[in-house]
Amino acid sequence: MEPTAHGAADRTPGGRACFCTIVPPHVLDRLAEAGDAAVRDAARRSLALDARHRENRVLARRAAPPPATAGDRPERTVRDARHTEHLPGRTVRREGGAAVADGSVNRAYDGLGATFALYRAVYGRRSIDGAGLPLDATVHYGRDYDNAFWDGERMVFGDGDGEVFGDFTVPLDVIGHELTHGVTQYTAELEYRGQSGALNESLSDVFGSLVKQYALQQTADRADWLIGAGLLAPRVHGVALRSMRAPGTAYDDEVLGKDPQPATMDGYVDTRDDDGGVHINSGIPNHAFYLAATALGGNAWERAGQVWYDALTSPGLRPDADFAAFAAATVEAARARYGEGREADAVAKGWAQVGVTG
Repeated sequence: MEPTAHGAADRTPGGRACFCTIVPPHVLDRLAEAGDAAVRDAARRSLALDARHRENRVLARRAAPPPATAGDRPERTVRDARHTEHLPGRTVRREGGAAVADGSVNRAYDGLGATFALYRAVYGRRSIDGAGLPLDATVHYGRDYDNAFWDGERMVFGDGDGEVFGDFTVPLDVIGHELTHGVTQYTAELEYRGQSGALNESLSDVFGSLVKQYALQQTADRADWLIGAGLLAPRVHGVALRSMRAPGTAYDDEVLGKDPQPATMDGYVDTRDDDGGVHINSGIPNHAFYLAATALGGNAWERAGQVWYDALTSPGLRPDADFAAFAAATVEAARARYGEGREADAVAKGWAQVGVTG
């Protein structure tokens, strides 16, 4: 599929980059008060690193983007921080290079490729910026670092503390999630606060899940709709960081706490924490996508995913868009691509079921 007219909506050479982590601050805040010293110390170090990177992201001037590639194939570079806090680290695998002995390196390399493949093959997008941007990642960042993040230029993975979180390169959807923050950076530039920030997070969950579904060739009814499955350590009572099928049920653990995501607007959380609850309230648009995708059936990356992609890249979507504005954009996108029919009905019904629209 060639890029549609919507693809021309990329607004700037770099967009507004957020410092976006897969593990929400409220989770690490709770772990920072844990009785287990190893868990507590790892969480506190992770929070300190996240705060430092977030401040650096705000203060940094936008660097010139790396030279674009042809765009039909990825240009990947994976580096190893060797458990230091220095980025980008030593190069350990480049595009076309053979697999190495380090599983984290290979998973990061494959995850970059799987994300590139979804966007290129299904949506006609040449890398995350639409112009062949090289994809960079760094593994083994920090000591017991409990997170993975997109900093506007690269993906960075921690190894986890081994007590609550494992290696962050394990879940493919985590890689797709973080790279999609880059896609949003180069398209809608959704502001990272309040409902627009929750949409930013939700879009990363949506396309992160689609990256995994596309790689596994799973239909909507066979997908697990989990974000971060395989990330939690065996001691944790939970299955993932988030569930799109049933927000609020991903974990319920003595140390980690209970998954706070609402599935509908009835549970919307009004808070100043986490940039206005961007990781919490994202459960609402997540569930709307799940409902639309499963109602349509088949491969979720096709009709439902195409509608969400069209809405994300629509020139009419404002950076401060709230849930209702994005709902309207998806219904409009469904009608523009498929006409007045099953697709538009399923999308509209999904938003109505979660209480965003009447």
